[in-house]
Amino acid sequence: MTKLFTPITYKNMTIKNRIVMSPMCMYSCEDEDGKLTPFHLTHYISRAVGQIGLIMLEASAVEPAGRITAKDLGIWDDAHVSGLRELVHELHRYGSKAGIQLAHAGRKAEDEEISYAPSPLRFNERYQEPSELDRQGINRIIKAFGEAARRAKEAEFDMVEIHAAHGYLINEFLSPIANQRTDEYGGSKENRFRFLQEVVEAVSKEFTGPIFVRISTDEYHQEGNTLEDFLYYATQLKELGIDLIDCSSGGVVPAKINTYPGYQIKRCETIKHTVGIPTGAVGLITTGIQAEEILQNNRADLIFIGRSLLNNPYWAKEAADELNYELEAPKQYARGWK
Repeated sequence: MTKLFTPITYKNMTIKNRIVMSPMCMYSCEDEDGKLTPFHLTHYISRAVGQIGLIMLEASAVEPAGRITAKDLGIWDDAHVSGLRELVHELHRYGSKAGIQLAHAGRKAEDEEISYAPSPLRFNERYQEPSELDRQGINRIIKAFGEAARRAKEAEFDMVEIHAAHGYLINEFLSPIANQRTDEYGGSKENRFRFLQEVVEAVSKEFTGPIFVRISTDEYHQEGNTLEDFLYYATQLKELGIDLIDCSSGGVVPAKINTYPGYQIKRCETIKHTVGIPTGAVGLITTGIQAEEILQNNRADLIFIGRSLLNNPYWAKEAADELNYELEAPKQYARGWK
């Protein structure tokens, strides 16, 4: 049995296979209003035609100041909902489930006049010094995540992912490198987790479907979070009812990362088995055989494909051919899909 093409269920969502389109920023909102454009429709629908089980939209800002760039997708306004709903319906037409990543760039917001962070520390000299969030600002952003989750539900997304990785705002709160607060949101790992906990609680009140969380499982710095810290965060997320942890790495500090096929899988596997929570594997997974090995050896539950899906919208077909699995073609392409 080819596990990569076996359905899997999270709450009320059954994905037809284990392939997920990883969230990847497209920087294509030319009017800088956060709204979907014709490019987004073409980009995402083509991957649904290509039989990807779960299409995850790129990091979508919960407030304008939370964009990485001014051309990022947004979900901070009710005016965003109708376009998102239209896209969800089209993805469903081809049998794909639809998800969206809820995000705030924090100190890595490039184009805004002001950026926000747990502490007034630059990422590097290319970025401005962020404004330290006070309690009022923290509450505003937590509420923004909850409102974004409500809009995701109204847009009929099947699931949402909270972006707590890659050195963006939630990751900044989690990391002792970026978070040097002395109040209840800083210091101990329990305090550093508090912001993510409150975001999860706000999102869970509004969105009843599956909720994933993406974390950076390695900060590539000796003063950063340890594996034990990540296991603690994963345990807390499990207790909060999170359905899956999407295991990426890096982004908190500038670092040279030695990348190679499957370079993030070891920690993904450790979190899965130590904590007992489903995980998603991501990071230079390029072939169906590689993906199948990860699943068959129970190292992860879902396979998140990023760059390979930019290169080939029909990656699922290529993977199926490698695994001698007969993937059903969309009727429009049946004559050529052999």
